[in-house]
Amino acid sequence: MKKEKTVDFHIKWSWHAISRMYNAYAARYDMTMAIGYVLLNIDLDQGTPATKIGPLLGMEPRSLVRMLKNLEERGWIRREIDEIDKRFVRIRLTDEGKKKREIAREGVIQFNHMIREQIPLDRLVIFFDVMKDINRLVEEENAKLKANETEELI
Repeated sequence: MKKEKTVDFHIKWSWHAISRMYNAYAARYDMTMAIGYVLLNIDLDQGTPATKIGPLLGMEPRSLVRMLKNLEERGWIRREIDEIDKRFVRIRLTDEGKKKREIAREGVIQFNHMIREQIPLDRLVIFFDVMKDINRLVEEENAKLKANETEELI
């Protein structure tokens, strides 16, 4: 099968194009797409537990630790011990972090506005449905693989 005929090729190809576009936008503000996604996933009011950010973004713990250290050194975030459960660290945005978050948010809004102007809503609805189905199928396959791994260990 030619790569252009595979589903994963088109998903990856599109994501790389989007990623390059976001990184070009973010670079103008001394950011990267990954930084923007981290900032966008920190709750403005309550902050976000550090342990919740990685899974939201699919980041490995080591990568997230490096990213958070970098953002803290830049003065865009601060770490605070959770008042209710002292075992947790909440990540909160500083005023500068909030400004950078707004820049990232604006980039996402601009991209989505451009797509919605160019692609009719009925086609986008179909696209979203197909992507949900693909994600469901992948999750089911991952569950099967995990079950098989567990069976092999027993």
